[in-house]
Amino acid sequence: MDVSQAQNAILSLLGQVAPSALPKVIQWMKTSSEIEELTTSNADILLHNIADDLRNCLPVEAMVGSEKEAVENIQSLQRPTLHVDAFLYDEDTIDSLCEEGKMSRNYCMSCGSTKTAPLDFLSHSFSILELKFLFHHALPDLSGKNLLDVGSRLGAVLYAGYVYSSASKLEGVEINAEFCDLQEKIIKKYNFTDRIQVHHSDVCSQKTLLQGADVVVLNNVFEYFLNKEEQTKAWIFMHENLRKKGCLIVTVPSLEESFSKLQINIPLSEWVEEIELDTDIFLGPDTDQEALSDIHLYKIL
Repeated sequence: MDVSQAQNAILSLLGQVAPSALPKVIQWMKTSSEIEELTTSNADILLHNIADDLRNCLPVEAMVGSEKEAVENIQSLQRPTLHVDAFLYDEDTIDSLCEEGKMSRNYCMSCGSTKTAPLDFLSHSFSILELKFLFHHALPDLSGKNLLDVGSRLGAVLYAGYVYSSASKLEGVEINAEFCDLQEKIIKKYNFTDRIQVHHSDVCSQKTLLQGADVVVLNNVFEYFLNKEEQTKAWIFMHENLRKKGCLIVTVPSLEESFSKLQINIPLSEWVEEIELDTDIFLGPDTDQEALSDIHLYKIL
């Protein structure tokens, strides 16, 4: 049964429901744990277990002492912003932490007042639902392909690539030694060593990895960790070395947005073609279409 046939079958069934009961049936479909279970796999459960392990190794903000520059950059943003790692904290977990007083969604606009406003949340990782979208809906079959995650951080893309795809090799490049150590612990604990490898390195010294990759993931990779001059040099390095025809590049935010902030003079239309993604996908009750629309996919020409 394809999508159109399934839609027609559901509409036919709902047409047989008494009008007085229909609102309750639709509400049940939106909130039912049984419906949620249909969208949950063993791979999802494994990733949640990994997230549990990592939460126990990190402070709530999921940033380490050696990320001083990134912390300062977040604190200097115009609107008060809190780093909340999307891989570690889904909406239910955030709600629980707020109830326990360990996290807040709001900030006080005048000290001692009840006048508050919502905090902006920033994540350097994809959520599990975003990862499922990436590997099940955005990217093609990765059998025999090599994926490179630039700034692999906690390793979320690598673990998801292992359980959601058939990529033959998943490599991460991470400049922070503390995060490399965490990734290595997870890789060994869950027996991912046959397909995952993490390089403790600056990506700008890894020409061979970039030139050999079939898929490259760049999620908020430079903006908060490098000054503007360093960001510009890094993007120029990407442009010079990501030349493999047909190679796919996943970015958040878009290349256009990143380049415009830095005034980089790289003709994107001569380098890549953007592939339109269908984000009208239900992946579970916490599906965030706005977050999915922030994911951009390009193919090297």
